[in-house]
Amino acid sequence: MVFMHQSANFLVEKLGVKSIYVLDDSGAYGVGMADAFQKEAEAKGVKVLGRDRLDPKAADYTAVMTKIKSLNPDAIYYGGVGQAGVKVAKEAYDILPKVIKAGGDGVMGATFLTGGGFPAVQGWYATQASPQVTGDQKAAEFVKAYTGRWGIAPDDYSITAYDAGLVIVDAVKRVVASGKSLTRSAVRDAIRTAKVPSIQGVISFDANGDVLDRTVSVYQIEQDTKARQDDINAQYKYIGTAPPA
Repeated sequence: MVFMHQSANFLVEKLGVKSIYVLDDSGAYGVGMADAFQKEAEAKGVKVLGRDRLDPKAADYTAVMTKIKSLNPDAIYYGGVGQAGVKVAKEAYDILPKVIKAGGDGVMGATFLTGGGFPAVQGWYATQASPQVTGDQKAAEFVKAYTGRWGIAPDDYSITAYDAGLVIVDAVKRVVASGKSLTRSAVRDAIRTAKVPSIQGVISFDANGDVLDRTVSVYQIEQDTKARQDDINAQYKYIGTAPPA
């Protein structure tokens, strides 16, 4: 998870974090995210004061938060999704009000906003493994069409998902044009050589099959009282890109 390395870089290089406590939600996604973040944080010289694996079904995490408070970290990092994340946000607000709070894309979404609620989620940092394009003029047509179809504004992952579809369509077209059989492996190989223009720029991949553009965008929750509480684009302020790994 290269983008988790960049998340650690942001906390260290931009926020000056020197000590941190790491949490995850016990799921494969959350554990992997927290593992990658912790490894890079330690490599950057951050003192990891502890690590806890949370049970998403537990009623609360008061004991964990109280323990973290006694260690006085500069920040907490949460790897996981909303089920445990909203309880982390609520209890961290009460017990760790002055501690920097951050997570990956699992803490960026309507569920985190409404489940955690304001003021508990205020100030949380979140990262997404994509460039910030929803506010770009070249995305205006997509944003208008998406909003008209679904009744909500798209986030940047909506655009990357759409662009991923363009990559697949491009690969299929090139396989058919080559006269090869339209098999899974043929489409996979075509994707590896893709150079597809998209809203977020030209999409292409390295020898390992990883996307070449490894931009990680950083956001911070700042309540906009004039917008709906679940409006991602209004409630998450774009901070900039995380330093590269």
